Amino acid sequence: MQKAKSNLNFKKIMSSIISVLIIMASISLLVTGCNKENVEKKGKDETKDIKDMKEVKVLLDWVPNTNHTGLYVAVEKGFYKEEGLNVTIIQPPEGGGPELIAAEQGQFGISYQEQITYARTTKNPLPVKAIAAIIQHNTSGFASPLEKNIKTPKDFEGKKYGGWGSPMEEAMLKGIMEKNGADFSKLQIVNIGTADFFTSVQRDVDFSWIYYGWDGVAAKIKDFSINFIKLQDVDPILDFYTPVIITNENILKNDPDMVEKFMKATSRGYEYAIENPEDAVKLLLKHAPEIDEKLAIESQKYLAGEYKSDAKRWGEMKLEIWERYGNWMYEKGLIESKLSAEEAFTNEFLPK
Repeated sequence: MQKAKSNLNFKKIMSSIISVLIIMASISLLVTGCNKENVEKKGKDETKDIKDMKEVKVLLDWVPNTNHTGLYVAVEKGFYKEEGLNVTIIQPPEGGGPELIAAEQGQFGISYQEQITYARTTKNPLPVKAIAAIIQHNTSGFASPLEKNIKTPKDFEGKKYGGWGSPMEEAMLKGIMEKNGADFSKLQIVNIGTADFFTSVQRDVDFSWIYYGWDGVAAKIKDFSINFIKLQDVDPILDFYTPVIITNENILKNDPDMVEKFMKATSRGYEYAIENPEDAVKLLLKHAPEIDEKLAIESQKYLAGEYKSDAKRWGEMKLEIWERYGNWMYEKGLIESKLSAEEAFTNEFLPK
């Protein structure tokens, strides 16, 4: 009797366990099914989101570098996606930015104040306009090895300058030499194209034009002593915007909302790079792993103080800078007609 009772209790216990297991299995299947459904739904939603986003192409001016970090930050941090934009950053043929943007091969591009001035004053003006200054002040200048003893434009006499064959270079060199009482005819200009600065000044020429935020910083890292003559220190007129973000005037007219969203996200990207230079570099290197990390970090730290500098907000441009440099280019015979500075740029699409 006792054994029968024990068997009965055992059967009841086993029956209960089996029931629990069946319930647990059912719940598991239900949860798995729901998860699968959610994953599939999420995948479909993400695909739908990308399809719903506006495709935007940004054309660089050169290989990816720390001038462009804010753009890559905005991509990696999802700032563009938050604005409904699917942004692709492209490296176009050398120097083709304004022409390609004018031909609507991209919505936005990276260029320079002098390029836009040329583009807008030719016989057949290009419909391009600057909408933000990436760096507030011109950080470029003439650099040479310390032993060349080139400390002022007067020291250019009897030296070889390595450039890329631009008429603007010649006019600039002539202008600053004459301003410093130097004889321009005693300077030899050699076209070195895109040759490396360090190789050129040790082998072919005495000095060259560099951006301090890249080659100047690299010189410090390499312990390569240089003399650096900053253009804006020689002549305030040469403190122009380089580089700038540009777009097509038709886009400004027909899709101002998209431009405003792009600039909002881009501004966030550069503000992040200002506050977090080392982390910003990591995001840049995801897209350009070939860049030397140490150089990128030091360059980014330097530019963190230059992106916005003394401006109230990142990207802001001043009319007097555009007028002053445009008039200088006209006086030097570099452009065919005077620039209408008010039409060459706008701050309208920067975040308020």
